[in-house]
Amino acid sequence: MLKKYSLFFILLFTAFFSVDLYAQAVQQDSDQQINDFSLAGFGDKGKKTWDLSAKSADIFPDVVKLKDIIGNLYREQEDIQLTADRGAFDKVNNQVHLEQNVIITTTSGAKLTTDSLDWDRKNQLVTTDDIVNIEREGIITIAQGAKGEPSLNKVTLDKDVTVKINPSEKNSQPQEIEKNRIIITCDGPLQVDYEKNLAKFNDNVKVENNESTIYSDTMEVYFTISDKAKTIKDNAAAGMSNKIDKIVAKGHVRIMRGDNVSYSDEAVYSATDKKITLLGKPRLVIYSTEDMNAAFRN
Repeated sequence: MLKKYSLFFILLFTAFFSVDLYAQAVQQDSDQQINDFSLAGFGDKGKKTWDLSAKSADIFPDVVKLKDIIGNLYREQEDIQLTADRGAFDKVNNQVHLEQNVIITTTSGAKLTTDSLDWDRKNQLVTTDDIVNIEREGIITIAQGAKGEPSLNKVTLDKDVTVKINPSEKNSQPQEIEKNRIIITCDGPLQVDYEKNLAKFNDNVKVENNESTIYSDTMEVYFTISDKAKTIKDNAAAGMSNKIDKIVAKGHVRIMRGDNVSYSDEAVYSATDKKITLLGKPRLVIYSTEDMNAAFRN
């Protein structure tokens, strides 16, 4: 008799446990599934400022899970589009998480690609911990992690930064582009401000071109204003070109040109006269008479 009661309680417990698990599974299902999901926001005078659409959406109490996402921001100077294969809209915090083939494009010509991205629409901020690739005006930037404005006008790249500055491809042969390319690397972070035409590199900075290599602790690279920006009044989005105007290297500066090496606390390169000025205890090491004569002639 005791065995029968024990068996009964075991079966009863198992039944309740199974029902509880089933109830939890049911609760994880979305409240509603719809196709062609869309949201939009409007500013003054009823003008649309942003929208978000997806081919399908699973709607939960606090979040909406999305597929095939397109988000748009409408600005006075330029428009911005964000796309991704999947994502989620947080209804509580009004934020969007994007993942798989995430792309940001702007009408001024900038493009960012990454594996995942968080879009804080209220604070106008995008962030990611993944590898990012940013292309703009002949400048390609690759880094691990980034945060900045959706317009990409102000961006901070977190670490392991590589920047490739390509010369203008107009009327240029591939060999000439490769020869004149400038590559800058640093441990990071890198802060880029397109409105000020300025990029600030930090920690173990290295600049390479076909003639020389520069090492320093930090470096500020100033770019010229693009031709496109000159024709558009007050358009910061199209401001920075891929042409360097000035480089300011600071901290343990070392410049290598062939076998010759120069050292200083600071170095300033001017693209206008193509000269480097060494500041703070400069020291030059020359390994041949020919190079010495050339150095003094310059």
